[in-house]
Amino acid sequence: MNSPLHHHSGLDPVAGDTQYCESHELHLMQFEALYSVSQVLSRSLDFRDTLREVLTILDDVAGLARGMVSVIDADSGALMVQAVLGRASEDFAPIRYQPGEGVLGLVLEKNRTVTLASIGNDSRFLNRLGIYDPALPFIAVPIKVAGRLKGVLAVQPAEPAVGPNEALLEDRARFVEMVANLIGSSVALALRVAEEKNTLLEERDLLRRTVRHQFGFDNVVGRSTAMRRVFDQVRLVAKWNTTVLIRGETGTGKELIANAIHYNSPRARGAYVKLNCAALPESLLESELFGHEKGAFTGAVGARKGRFEQADGGTLFLDEIGDISPAFQAKLLRVLQEGEFERVGGGRTIKVDIRIIAATHRDLEHAVDAGNFREDLFYRLSVMPLFLPPLRERIEDIPDIARHLLAKIGNVQGRKLTIQDGALRRLASHNWPGNVRELENCLERAAILTEEGVIDPDLIRFVQMRDRPAARISLKVGAGGTAPAPDESATVQTPATDSSAIPLDERGRVIAALEQAGWVQARAARLLGITPRQIAYRIQTLNIEVKQL
Repeated sequence: MNSPLHHHSGLDPVAGDTQYCESHELHLMQFEALYSVSQVLSRSLDFRDTLREVLTILDDVAGLARGMVSVIDADSGALMVQAVLGRASEDFAPIRYQPGEGVLGLVLEKNRTVTLASIGNDSRFLNRLGIYDPALPFIAVPIKVAGRLKGVLAVQPAEPAVGPNEALLEDRARFVEMVANLIGSSVALALRVAEEKNTLLEERDLLRRTVRHQFGFDNVVGRSTAMRRVFDQVRLVAKWNTTVLIRGETGTGKELIANAIHYNSPRARGAYVKLNCAALPESLLESELFGHEKGAFTGAVGARKGRFEQADGGTLFLDEIGDISPAFQAKLLRVLQEGEFERVGGGRTIKVDIRIIAATHRDLEHAVDAGNFREDLFYRLSVMPLFLPPLRERIEDIPDIARHLLAKIGNVQGRKLTIQDGALRRLASHNWPGNVRELENCLERAAILTEEGVIDPDLIRFVQMRDRPAARISLKVGAGGTAPAPDESATVQTPATDSSAIPLDERGRVIAALEQAGWVQARAARLLGITPRQIAYRIQTLNIEVKQL
């Protein structure tokens, strides 16, 4: 019995049987190739790697060589070559085709399959990739998603389109269209992932810019000589992985400086982890820093990473480092020296790459002398010490700091706040034992009390610490010609026989010091424990008339 192929083709029985066998064998190979392609596309792989693997299957199983996949660029509308059989993406320069440009551009323009018996005979053949054989057939089919063109799949059959192969060329083209349909879903997913990735990258970059603005140098206000010196040091040390120890009184802005160092360093893309060492007892501090294994102690229901592991590749800020116990200091020293530790309850050594920034308001030198702080840890932390001056030593920065803080408070309250010059002069007359933190609290109180959003002098109210006798500095110069060092809450008292005399206000203290010093400003500054520049600034802001003796 003759087969339908014999009847319709008009070929003799022998030739018909041969063609039927070749067609049947081709269909088996195509079926096997489709199955393999569907398996590859179902895996979660890199998009380009997936496409190259599909092209390899078409070459090995279906006899379709020199495969190439191009995808439409959403911005330009051009075809961009994404994957080429046997070549990594970095092995060829970016290649694109505009609509109507070359054979691939024809598919892009017409949105239909193009089949050529010999590609070298077509005048539109450009061969930009330099991989195609001009004597062989060429099949290029559109990759569609929901009817919309998203790319092109192009291949070359391994044999010339002569004899039986010519009759099977259209059959091969239909098979390539089926593969393109399978690829379409993968292309759609890849494009969606790429779009979401770009969105996330844009959001990440926006957040980084926002964070860098919030925590960078713009958030640390100061134009005084002392603060400019600090800024210069911060900019220098930020570039390196050097351990930094930030020192200064409570409220001077040590955390702001630590933030600026991290967000202006090469580690800004890494994690920034903070821990206040004074906020936790030693037993919890060890677990918090080093982490713990499951069952290490009661309540440890699972393993947990500590701050050191969380900060790997980034920066770890240890605030109030001067408050940790001598026993814990030894454990911390090992991590700083070796860069490795074990979790609580674990025996596995963990290595980390982190930068340490520490801060303290304590006198560590005195603590070392007293045996309360390890000398070797002190030197390990003090690779690059930064000293933040107290606010009373940079009175000239108060107007700028006050306006910066008022803008911050105004954003929270949803209104614009302004401050009068008289209020600024009143702020400049205060000794600021609590530094910038006290200033911020003072301004927040004033902002609460104003309905119009204007801070006048009457709204500036200082909170006095009770139950602490005010320390007084005698204005009598000692035999050595210098005054004793002031306490940070010290006030100046004029010579008086009554030891219970009420302390003077700031203006009275400055005038008393000037009177005692014979109106020599440098000598009066020494009596007050401030610099000549600061007393000159206070004389100006407090409207003190200087006597000429």
